[in-house]
Amino acid sequence: MTQNIDGKVVVITGASSGLGEATARLLSEQGARLVLGARRIDKLSALAQELKLGDNAAVQTDVTDRQQVQQLVDTAVQAHGRVDVMLNNAGLMPSSMLEKLHIDEWDRMIDVNIKGVMYGIAAALPVMQKQNSGHFINVASVAGHKVGPGGVIYAATKHAVRVISEGLRQEVKPYNIRTTIISPGAVATELTDAITDADVVARMDKVYEQAIPADSFARVVAFAMSQPEDVDINEVLFRPTSQEY
Repeated sequence: MTQNIDGKVVVITGASSGLGEATARLLSEQGARLVLGARRIDKLSALAQELKLGDNAAVQTDVTDRQQVQQLVDTAVQAHGRVDVMLNNAGLMPSSMLEKLHIDEWDRMIDVNIKGVMYGIAAALPVMQKQNSGHFINVASVAGHKVGPGGVIYAATKHAVRVISEGLRQEVKPYNIRTTIISPGAVATELTDAITDADVVARMDKVYEQAIPADSFARVVAFAMSQPEDVDINEVLFRPTSQEY
């Protein structure tokens, strides 16, 4: 599993907790050189210090701010001279029934889940084109494959991630760049903490009773990264074995 990971420069957004934190831990063990971005710089810095990643490995990053995402990628290039993997992981899921008109939450999901991915691509793509190599890993969701009541906007954003990623895949073939979409089901993270609609909270709590650990996601990232350079794992959809939705 560690083949083709040791020494790679990996940038991770949303790295202070959940999927991003678990992935940082696993890839660090496997010898990757990491630069981590998240809004909560205190947690991010503590993680970077624990993993002994170096002074410039934690960069406060709000992915809705293009300049902050650019600074995150620039930091990786300045520290390591390249970017081998861009993991666009930051995401929000304040799901609600449309009739509740939680429009501010809709806007926030669109800004983080769609624009955040696009800004990550915009920052890292020129670097990878110049290198003639690289790997984008974009996080979608089972909700990007199917929609249910209360999850309309979230599902729309994650479907958008899949569309953007597939278009990116087709466009970057001349530059030897790989692309992977990872669509998790119920994985134990802070994702459901942002839900304010009581009806949706009750439904999602039931789904997440069967949630699997975040390191299940990290292992999928490592699997995609560890393939030989001529193998491009384009999409992985995984769930708890017991999950119906």
